[in-house]
Amino acid sequence: MSATPVCAFDELADGTARRFDIDGVAVAVVRIGDDVYAIGDVCSHANVSLSDGEVWCDERELECPKHGSAFHLETGEPSTLPATQPVAVYAASVVDGQIVIGMEESA
Repeated sequence: MSATPVCAFDELADGTARRFDIDGVAVAVVRIGDDVYAIGDVCSHANVSLSDGEVWCDERELECPKHGSAFHLETGEPSTLPATQPVAVYAASVVDGQIVIGMEESA
């Protein structure tokens, strides 16, 4: 599996998300503490960037800023309406201080 470095771990603030385009795919990369997650950046309900939404650290979810659907960062499954379809989830890790994303779907 090919992995793509997107930024230094320290460049992504705790409790935030940032959009990256990897091989033509929009990916929301989220940091919660020492953990990093990567999910598809486009809400499955509306064509809206999830990385502009609020990170729910305790729930490990990312909220869509348009209609409030929240997506679980480990599964991509929506936990609130109006979204009913999951978004893609990708492997995310920290390697030598860099956040690295594997673009094969992991869920």
